[in-house]
Amino acid sequence: MTRRRRRTYVAIAMCVAALGAIIALVVVLSQNIEYFRTVSEAVAHRQDTSRFRMAGAVVNGSIVSTRIGVDFRVTDGRATATVIQHGDAPQLFKDGAPVVCEGHWAANGKFISDRILIKHGADYQPPAVKQPSAGSR
Repeated sequence: MTRRRRRTYVAIAMCVAALGAIIALVVVLSQNIEYFRTVSEAVAHRQDTSRFRMAGAVVNGSIVSTRIGVDFRVTDGRATATVIQHGDAPQLFKDGAPVVCEGHWAANGKFISDRILIKHGADYQPPAVKQPSAGSR
């Protein structure tokens, strides 16, 4: 085999290997994607039981504590969904709070969530702390 022919085979083998690595990477990454939907979009696709994120606001007066977490309703103003949260809710979780719930639809038509993200403002203000005077040491 000539030197030129050997280089050609090596180049083709490297291209095939690179293409295989790219395909494998795309397949692995596509399995780890969690889709983001509004409540209306999520309700319209209730038959899809894959994992995704649903965004909306907690319906006032709908929060009910349970022994495994909290149940509540979430809305985007057009549609409403019942959420069953497994685990503790975040500290900022309250009526009217904008939330993103991660989970999937159950056969009973309720959204089973295992994580709640709370949207909050970027203007954090630390609590006021009284500083001791220089002479009081």
